[in-house]
Amino acid sequence: MLTGKQKRYLRAQAHQLKPIFQIGKDGVSHKQANSINDALKAKELIKVRLLQTCPQTANEAALEIATQTKADVIQIVGHVITLYKRSDKVLYKLP
Repeated sequence: MLTGKQKRYLRAQAHQLKPIFQIGKDGVSHKQANSINDALKAKELIKVRLLQTCPQTANEAALEIATQTKADVIQIVGHVITLYKRSDKVLYKLP
């Protein structure tokens, strides 16, 4: 579990990032969750965009992705979800 200070730091780092995954009309699938998990292992901090055709809300999709990948949800703004998962090669030194 991350502290508020750590989440603020990660939100600041994620501000410049672009979403690298899009969730569409099928919702969050296991294949997408595995791909997101691989990206989290490589980058630690990513953004995911929900398209208008997604049947899930942003909160539902974030919860599902977080449980399947064991990642922390940093922020949800509109249809964009920011996720963080610490990897073996630490890229972000948390305060």
